[in-house]
Amino acid sequence: MTILYLLIPLSLVLLGLAVWAFFWAVSNDQFEDLESPAHRILFDDDLPAPPVRRRPDATEEPPP
Repeated sequence: MTILYLLIPLSLVLLGLAVWAFFWAVSNDQFEDLESPAHRILFDDDLPAPPVRRRPDATEEPPP
């Protein structure tokens, strides 16, 4: 029974922190745009691979 004297205030403090974190996130526009990240993954905007440069071997002729 005496553990309740610790657990009830602790749970109220954690509830207060969760409510504060929610209102902080809302006020800092964390929930402003929920659709763009889901659409962004569909676009293929990878950069093309850079061209591969080979070192000329002794048997190959250098380019003119």
